[in-house]
Amino acid sequence: MTDFPPEPVKKDEMPLLAHLVELRNRLVWCIAALFIAIAGSYFVAQDIYSFLVAPLAEAMKAQGADMPRRLIYTNLTEAFFTYMGVAVWAGFFITAPFILIQIWRFMAPGLYANEKNIIRPYLFLTPFLFYAGAAAAYYFVFPAAWHFFLSFENSSGAAGLPIQLEARVGDYLSLAMSMILAFGFAFELPLGLILLVHLGILGAEQLKKFRRFAIVINFILAAVLTPPDVISQLSLAIPLCLLYEVAIVIAGVIDKKKAAKARDVVKV
Repeated sequence: MTDFPPEPVKKDEMPLLAHLVELRNRLVWCIAALFIAIAGSYFVAQDIYSFLVAPLAEAMKAQGADMPRRLIYTNLTEAFFTYMGVAVWAGFFITAPFILIQIWRFMAPGLYANEKNIIRPYLFLTPFLFYAGAAAAYYFVFPAAWHFFLSFENSSGAAGLPIQLEARVGDYLSLAMSMILAFGFAFELPLGLILLVHLGILGAEQLKKFRRFAIVINFILAAVLTPPDVISQLSLAIPLCLLYEVAIVIAGVIDKKKAAKARDVVKV
């Protein structure tokens, strides 16, 4: 009589109703943490605003204009809602790791042991790459992009009328925060691809064949997610292409390990 290996058992199996209750509890914790973070961020919203506007202030100083520089608002309530938007944005950044942990803890009981081992590193790499992308936008893309846009200013101008930026604070912060989020999520690209390779949906050879299409898609995404200037678009498209190549290399390593394990099983 042939002995078959036992089927993998999922720990902590729960009925559907228990899963729904667990999901509700996780959502309550996430919403509560987000609310507390937003409320706390509102009290330091001016400091966060100063941090976000610093690259623009440095670019303006580098222009060497004699006239004082400022950001304006044209609606009585605009400044208040701008600070609220900054607080919500900061609250999301603060609670993102906590939310990821709650998602992991909700998913964990329904996974096999090998699936947990595969997904566990992604729990730590996801916030790391997200913040790395955000930092790349703030420290590298912003200075170059803002210098480029401010280069169109003209202190003399036609008929003696100067061309000078009078940006609305809400518009600037909306642009800055959306670019930071775009770069953060874009840097998650290799994790998504590598996870698909781990799960057997994709392989290194498939990624190589799709390389040309991926380059086109990366440039399209860069054009959609960044301002309409070449510097910003290249600043996002080039890292995306490099990260795609990194995913191919890691996928090749994973495929080799899978092939080696398959050969060992055949030998046994």
